[in-house]
Amino acid sequence: MENIEEKKCGQGAAPTPPPQIYETDPYLMPYKETIDGRHKEIERLRHHIAPDGNIADKVNNHLYYGLHRMADGSWVFREWAPSANRIYLIGEFNNWKRLPSYELKPVGGGNWELTIPSMFLHHMELYKLYIEWPGGGAERLPSYVRRAVQDPVTKVFCAQVWEPDTKYRWKNPFPGKREHPLIYECHIGMSSKDEKVSTFEEFRTTVLPHVAQLGYDTLQIMALQEHPYYGSFGYQVSNFFALSSRFGTPEEFKHLVDDAHGMGIAVIMDIVHSHAVANEAEGLSRFDGTDDLYFYKGAQGYHPAWKTRCFDYGKDETKYYLLSNCKFWLEEYHLDGFRFDGVTSMLYWDHGLEKAFNGYQSYFDGGVDENAVYYLALANILIHQIRPDAITIAEDVSGMAGLAAPLDRGGVGFDFRMAMGIADHWIKWIKEKSDEQWSPGEIWYELTNKRADEKTVSYAECHDQALVGDKTIIFRLVDKEMYTSMRTDSQSSIVDRGVALHKMIRLVTLATSGGGYLTFMGNEFGHPEWIDFPREGNGWSFKYAKRQWNLQEPDYLRYKYLQNFDEAMIKLVRGEGVLDEAPDILTVDEQKQILIFKRRNCIFAFNFNPVASFSDYGFSAPEGEWAVVLDSDEDKFNGFNRIRSGERHFALPNRCPNGNQYYDHTMFLYLPSRCALVLRKVGKAPGKKG
Repeated sequence: MENIEEKKCGQGAAPTPPPQIYETDPYLMPYKETIDGRHKEIERLRHHIAPDGNIADKVNNHLYYGLHRMADGSWVFREWAPSANRIYLIGEFNNWKRLPSYELKPVGGGNWELTIPSMFLHHMELYKLYIEWPGGGAERLPSYVRRAVQDPVTKVFCAQVWEPDTKYRWKNPFPGKREHPLIYECHIGMSSKDEKVSTFEEFRTTVLPHVAQLGYDTLQIMALQEHPYYGSFGYQVSNFFALSSRFGTPEEFKHLVDDAHGMGIAVIMDIVHSHAVANEAEGLSRFDGTDDLYFYKGAQGYHPAWKTRCFDYGKDETKYYLLSNCKFWLEEYHLDGFRFDGVTSMLYWDHGLEKAFNGYQSYFDGGVDENAVYYLALANILIHQIRPDAITIAEDVSGMAGLAAPLDRGGVGFDFRMAMGIADHWIKWIKEKSDEQWSPGEIWYELTNKRADEKTVSYAECHDQALVGDKTIIFRLVDKEMYTSMRTDSQSSIVDRGVALHKMIRLVTLATSGGGYLTFMGNEFGHPEWIDFPREGNGWSFKYAKRQWNLQEPDYLRYKYLQNFDEAMIKLVRGEGVLDEAPDILTVDEQKQILIFKRRNCIFAFNFNPVASFSDYGFSAPEGEWAVVLDSDEDKFNGFNRIRSGERHFALPNRCPNGNQYYDHTMFLYLPSRCALVLRKVGKAPGKKG
């Protein structure tokens, strides 16, 4: 497989190496040799690809393979299929016949090439490859195909020539680095209120303005890579370089990204490099008749749970394919980064299936696919060389130490990791404990228990918790009352409880996050029911593959007020730069179920007690004047309005015995039951000068 070079861009001198991860975490010291060995191999592979270390210059397979228009108007098509005997380009232009004039010629290294005069191939024409190998042959979609379309009747996928006369012209600059991304996770197809597959254009004109209004600064889009089965949620990819045509055209997606940038919203995609669909007609499996072209040999090349193909990350051709894929999406669609899906499955030979991960040894024993570690590190190097302000997020449930630590400290180089355990804890607390058993100390510990050298993206729920077979937080809290008591004039203690806790859970998760925060489309207003894509088991229904946007509009439904709160908390945290500093605990009161902490210029106070409100609750606090800037109990958030609007409080001299001992002042608050307050420092204490 070729590895084509582009123009070079220089790099500055390497900075003085900071402390390694095992120097700041003594529990990693026994694995020093393994960590150093990994880093040494990553550097060796990096310089194997590019002697000067600039792998972004060298990885350009997408510019070589596939179908390309030449300067003189002719076409050139190239493919890598080392086990093929013959390859034909077939399509509408030659009546799908294997003709000598459309036969690719071998050019060495397993590469095949065909040049076609301009008049024989046109925009939007359908085509495929027919590959012959020893003992057989079959139709295939090109491995680097950039557009694949499905026949609505036969359901067969074909490659499609995509070369419109007018190229998209970008209007808006990139929005810049997201140090603390506030992420709105979405799926284009199910973003409509109607029972159908929605489009890029519909999302751009209806949902994108909604995201901007809420205050989220990062859009994370799922299911962009082409996948034959819509119900896979985009996680069984067939064509890694093809934007899913079911949502629209490349130009329409570029318009969406461009408009998002114009609103100051970064756009990242769920990129699936953890596995590939096993389909042979559409995907890479047995592409040239061999089972291991891009994948591991034998059983290791098949995922036992997902029934998909597992990439051989140790194979140069696979690495170049996937690295080129990262570069393609960044450059072609102006994306701002990636959430790498299924990283746990990549990292372990057993894919982490039913594995406890109860000690550091799990990250360094023979169960780790070191090839995957090296690939992920190289991908991070490449991405950040192309776009230093891009963000990368790892979806890993194993907690592998160093995954989101910088490369120069011995890490793998992701900017963030998903704090996947937090959502599990919320489910556990809601399902297994009565309200009286909720421990503010346990909540604080689980929400802040993160590695100091790694940033995380926290969430109370993402798309996983909304899928059929699971339940969203609002559904766990309210259940069947969702169908009868979501009017504001309804009398339901169950719904009152659910609405109150829904707001508190989201705020405390955001306010304790280790770097970023995420919500899934519709959950900001407590979207009812679940997600269930059309499938045989539900009669191919779209009933639950949509979003009920109409619910968050009427004043008489509670959904609107949950959305009001979500918008208020996002804008407050973003406007105050709350996530720029680590949270500082002020008090944990297990008896009263109160949790209070400070973060930057804000104090967050939570009373999880289901029945008791507390007047003049005192706790140690920094001196000064503090104003209530967010109150979950306000009527505009469907609360009971138990606190006067605009209240101000002073932290008075004398240390309070309740809480930490860092501050010599005490603040007194009225804390209603099931209520959260945020106070912002607005001035110095009375009598203070300067």
